[in-house]
Amino acid sequence: RGAAMSMLALAVRRGAHVFRDVARATGVRPLASFHCSAQTMGAFNDNVTFSHIAREWRCKWESKEGDLAELQKVLDSKLAAIKAVDGVVSVQRVVCGGCQDYKVVTKLDADKFGAWEEAKFAPEAEFLAEIEKLGVKRIETQTYTLETL
Repeated sequence: RGAAMSMLALAVRRGAHVFRDVARATGVRPLASFHCSAQTMGAFNDNVTFSHIAREWRCKWESKEGDLAELQKVLDSKLAAIKAVDGVVSVQRVVCGGCQDYKVVTKLDADKFGAWEEAKFAPEAEFLAEIEKLGVKRIETQTYTLETL
């Protein structure tokens, strides 16, 4: 189990899209088959554990205030669907006016994350397609663990 969790930790660091690749290459079970609870949560090592995994959608908006307002409209149109995903703990929006970052972070219970990944993180594709039409730059996604300390 320790080796499997180490491979899982590596996959989380590299992004969710490699979970299946790691499983195929090593025979380690993908995240969806791990049961994470207070007794058996994921771990990177003995003292860095996790029970939540987050998916981040991000982009760079232009200096026009209209871009930011339009981004928020797209998020508002998808927010109910995001919050309806089984296992969602929180949805956060991060905006930096200095570097013009716009980020949406959806935090899930780790044992529910695999099902959302299988569903291709819906409504991720629709959200990303809509913000791309706005002309924003550097549209990216990332998966990582997220814990309140």
